Parts: sequence; C-alpha cells; structure tokens
Amino acid sequence: MHKAHGFRRSVLGLVVSSLCLAAFASEDPGHSRHGTAFDSGMRTKPWEMKGLGNTPFPITCKNAEVQKWFDQGNALLHSFWFEEAERSFRWCLKLDPDCAMAYWGLARCGFNWFSSLVPSLDEKDFGRYRKFLNEAIRRKADVSERERTYIEAWERGFAPEVKERREVLVDELQSIVLAYPDDSEAKALLALFNIRQGSALANQLVIDQVLAKNPMHPGAHHASIHNWDGVSPAQAIKSCQLYGQSAPDVGHARHMPGHIYSKIGMWHEAAIAMDSATRIELQYMNDRLALPFETWNFPHNRDYLGYIQEQLGMAEASIRGAKDLLASPIDPDDDAEDEYDTTRFGRSGLLRALIKFERWDEVLAADGWSWKEKDDDDKFMKAFVETVANVGLGRVVEARDRFAQLESSFDEAVKKDKNAEEFRGIPFHAAEGLLLVAEGEFLDGQRALLDAARLEQRARNAHDYPNDPPMLAWPVMRLVGDAYFKRGDYRSAVDAYEQALENEPNDAFSLSGLARTWYALKNAEQAELYAGRLAHVWSNADPGLKWMTEVTKLGLGKRPVADTLAPERVYRPQDLDRLGPSNWAPYAAPKLDVANGEGKPVRLEDYHGQNVVLVFFIGDYCIHCVEQLAAMNKRMTEFEEKKAVVLAVCSAPPSQTKASSSLKDVKIPILSDSNHENARRFASYDDFEEIELHSTILIDGAGRVRWKRTGGAPFMNIDFLLQELGRVNDEMREK
Repeated sequence: MHKAHGFRRSVLGLVVSSLCLAAFASEDPGHSRHGTAFDSGMRTKPWEMKGLGNTPFPITCKNAEVQKWFDQGNALLHSFWFEEAERSFRWCLKLDPDCAMAYWGLARCGFNWFSSLVPSLDEKDFGRYRKFLNEAIRRKADVSERERTYIEAWERGFAPEVKERREVLVDELQSIVLAYPDDSEAKALLALFNIRQGSALANQLVIDQVLAKNPMHPGAHHASIHNWDGVSPAQAIKSCQLYGQSAPDVGHARHMPGHIYSKIGMWHEAAIAMDSATRIELQYMNDRLALPFETWNFPHNRDYLGYIQEQLGMAEASIRGAKDLLASPIDPDDDAEDEYDTTRFGRSGLLRALIKFERWDEVLAADGWSWKEKDDDDKFMKAFVETVANVGLGRVVEARDRFAQLESSFDEAVKKDKNAEEFRGIPFHAAEGLLLVAEGEFLDGQRALLDAARLEQRARNAHDYPNDPPMLAWPVMRLVGDAYFKRGDYRSAVDAYEQALENEPNDAFSLSGLARTWYALKNAEQAELYAGRLAHVWSNADPGLKWMTEVTKLGLGKRPVADTLAPERVYRPQDLDRLGPSNWAPYAAPKLDVANGEGKPVRLEDYHGQNVVLVFFIGDYCIHCVEQLAAMNKRMTEFEEKKAVVLAVCSAPPSQTKASSSLKDVKIPILSDSNHENARRFASYDDFEEIELHSTILIDGAGRVRWKRTGGAPFMNIDFLLQELGRVNDEMREK
C-alpha cells in the first residue's frame, strides 16, 4: 500500500468524540491529536475524482456531503486504491466525526482482500486498522441494521484469534446477501473474498447478478478477472474489455486486464493495458507529488509492462523501464523483503530482459546489481545468472565454476527447507542442463532440462508458478526445443516448442523456433504459418533481433497472422502519449516563495544548479525539529561537498525565527511561510487537522524532486540524505 508517511492528523470536526480517542492521543507537534491510528497515511484534502466507476453505498451520516466522499472511497476500494480511499474516508470524518461507516471504510483500507490471507496481523503493520475497526464497532448501534451487518462481518472476520479469515468473511457476506438480496455491494464483496474458496464458475454466477443490475460495476469486473486468473483466463475476456471502461482513470483498472491478456497470448492488448495503467499512475504521481515507492502498484505494473514488451520484441523499451525503476528513489525504512520494493522489481526485470535477449556481457557487468553476499536468495540468483551468461558466451570453464556455487547454494536451501527444491529446482536444473549441453553432454543436459521443465509444469498445474510476471526469462521447454533443434532432432524440437506455447501462448521465441524447425522438416506451409504468427506478435519489434532475422532468411511469406482468442489492437506506444509519461522521471518541484530573516523573498530559482534539501519544520518550540536541524547543521560541510544547500521553512514570521534562542547555533537559513501556502504546495500541511507537518525534500539542481518524506516526525537519517545526494550527482554527471 501507499507509504506516504504523511497523513498523521485528521480534523474530525470541532468536537471529535474526544473521550473515545483520548486514550491514544499524542501531544507531539506534527502528530495527530487523535492518536497513532491517524498518524500515517494521506493528510491532505481529497478532491472529486472522475472515472472511478459507479458503486453507490448508502450510509447513515449527519452531513449530506459525507455520502459523496464515502461513495468515492468505496469505488476506490473496489479497484484496490487503498491510499486514496483512506483520504476520502478521512474527509467523511472531518465532516461527521462520529460516522461509523467512515471508520469501517478506513478499516477496510488495511483489512482487505490481501490481508485476509496474511497469517498474522501484527500490530506494526495492521494496528491502526484495528483501531479504526474498533471505532466503527463502538458506533455500530447508531447505524441501520444493514450497515451494522457489514461492521460485524469485519469484526468477526478480522478478529485477532481468527485464522481462516476469508472463510469467515464469506460466511458473513453470504448472510448479508441473503438478508438483502438487492444489495449489489454485498454481492461484489462476496464474489471477491470467495475467490479460490470454491468453484470459479459458481462465483461468476454471483458476479453476473451484480452485472445484471450494473453492467459497468468496477468491483464486479475486477473480481471476475481475479476469479479466472490462473484458472481459465479466457473466461475473463469480457470483463477485461469492460473493467478499464468502467473505471478509466484508475491505473489498476487498466492494469488487471493485462494479467489475463498476457496469459492467453494477446500480447499487444496486454501491452496497451499495462502501458495505459503505467501512464495513468505516473500522471497521478506527478500531479500529487508521489514517488514510485509510495504507490504500491506502480513498480509491479512497470515490471509487468517490461515483461510484455519483451514478449513483443521491444527489448530497448523493456530494458529502459527496468533501469528507470532501478534509478528511482527508495524508502530507507523498507524491509529488504518488501514485495513491492522498486529496486527488486527493477533488478529482476532487467536481468530477465538481458537474459531473454542474450545480452550476456551486460548480465556479467560487475556494477549495478548490488548483490547481497549474505542473502541466500541473492547468492543463488547471482550464481544462476552468471552460470547462464557464461554458457551463452561459450565460457564453459567459467560457467562450471559459477555452477559449483549455484549447486552449493541450492543444496543449502534444500537442507533448510525441502520445499525449496520445488521452486529453486527450476532455475537450478535449467542452468545445469544448459551447461551440460554446452560441455557436449547432450543426454545428461537434456535430462536436467526436462527435470526443470517437469518442476515448472507441476508448479503451473498447481497454480504455484510465479507468473505475474514470471521470474525466469523463458518457459524451460523452449530451452529444450532449442537444444533439440541444434542437435538436429527436429520432431522432438517441434513437440518441445509446442509445449512451451501451451505455457506461454504466442511466445515469439517459440514461434521463431517452430518456423525454423518446420522449415528444416521441409514443411513450408507450417513454417509459413508460424512465421506469420511471429510477424504479428513482433509487428513493432526492435530491428535486428536474431529470432526474427533467422526466420526472415528462410524467405517465407511474412503476412501477419493473429492467432488470438479475441481480436486485438496493435500496440503503438505513441498512441498512449495522451495519458502521460511511460517511464518514471523526477517531477518538477512546486513553487517556493518564502521570506528570509530580513523579509526578502527566497525562491528555488535562486539556487539553480545546486541541490536543495528543503526542510519544513513546525517551529523552534518543537524539540524534534530543533534536533533535526542541529543534526544537519553539524554535517553542513558534507552537504556542501555534495553541492547542496539546506533550507528550513516554518510558519513563524522572520523576526521570530531570527530571535530564536533554540536555533541560534544553527547556520541553516530559516525561512518564513506565514500563511502555509508553500507548505500546502509541498503537501506538508494536514488539511484534516489544519496543522503543519514535518517534511524533508531533496530537490536537484534542475528543480526536480528526487526524494521526500512527510509526516508527524522529522526525518533524521542524515546518512541516507547524503547518500541520495551522491546518487543524484552521479546521475547528473552521466547526463
């Protein structure tokens, strides 16, 4: 979810049921007076968003405007846009402090479809949602019977002692549907939480009831796609065509059809979906001053787009996207195991693309990968990619040396966990097979490749193969086909390539292999058929790719032949430029117009060519603010060495900051933003509670935001700021 670090206080009205909230309130400047539950997330006012879909959910409220914001939050939840949904629900509480359903909505932002499968809802990650839910429970007597059933469904489904949360939620939601058969929202939620609980077909019947009443219900189409994803993807084509139309301004609504299209080999349509989603998300991020690590779906979406571009032969676009992810800012507080870490996505995507297009020298480049020697996964993957790359370069001795490390890592993993063989066995045996074949041990090599292929197939059949997108650069049976082809066993090659196509329909690399293999078997008709299918998939591929060049040399007809389950458009990236940029780049900083101690204006333009570390602080009465500025002041020489100036901004008038005894030893310029206009522009102001927030923002010499942190506490990791400044300077020098 969104890691905005800026949502720490919420004005819940003039009188905010203070008796209920006082138990966990905070007095610290910048922190919510209503406690830690409100001390993170979005802290600026929502706006009326368009293109979310129509999902009305009538609730009990004292202010008529609340219904509008609740409906907006509810529509956002249907598309998993949790951070923006939270912003809308908080505004409901600004208008109606005792709105039970607004608290329920806030709880659902964390107690959702994903967390319903989390083994333990620990306090660190989920404690605030427990507090939101408890506040809803306290007020459930003040709402209608129907609303109370929803609150109680979450009360029971997310009770601390419950282990099978989805089962409980499904039972509760089913009861709501039976009691209120016309409630489409209950049916849409039932269908979502019932995924994988039983028959996908039966679940679709519930979805169809929602769509019969509201054919463009975004939650129903979203649920349908997840319902069939990995089960029978073709069944979701209709919802893929309609989900993006039902919520056109939601990135995730454009993204999800790409899951289905990629699994059925409609690569052009998949690319249109993922690229549209990427651009919509980036435009939102630029408009709202959000960074890649602050939007949970963005790195996954960009990585998926890269994979699809690989399948379309658009190597350069895929590699550029992965490199942009690697170059994007990081959150220093992220857990190394965070599944939405931008660095992880960037590295895996870049390695996958380089291996797929056999750019072995770049795979073996010493810099850029940042392998962690003490990390078991990194040790394994490093040995794997170096084994495969050395095989590709014909360096068999070096490959055997790296394979020894791979084998050691594999054996260690299996000793710790026997299940590791199922997953790690796929890359391990694939690398082993490629190496043995390169060493001339064809039979042993093929046996190892087939072992890898069997493990892969078993994982795919059990829906356990990580295929969103796949970690490996190829389905292993494609490697088997390549090995048979090189040996001249063309019949076996055909069988292997065809099986590879079953796992990755319309995989262009397998299509190329089949065109060449059928030509070798002197079957020009079949060869031309596969050449035509390749020509369709790679209609906008980069020129000079060997898989197309080798087919072109055969002199076959190249009339594109689309073999897809539904008609698809051709992906032309330029057609989507109207939606926004396709790759992340630092966005322009907002206008800064503050006054120095003499009352003279200070603007960012005054520091053009210099990096600026801009600090919004609460005031000299805030102990933590003074500590932050003092810590920075001690290291001012290091900031200067990084070509950076530090500027501190607060709302106090110049005369007050100039006379401050707390800041007398601080040489950092203290600037005045007396009416909070600058704080608002930089999202450093809490519109809910109408208070200033702490912000630390890194702006490069061209006036672009490179990193930021906003919230209830000042950012104290000075080492990280200096590290990021060094990274910015390196990048600027390269350009």
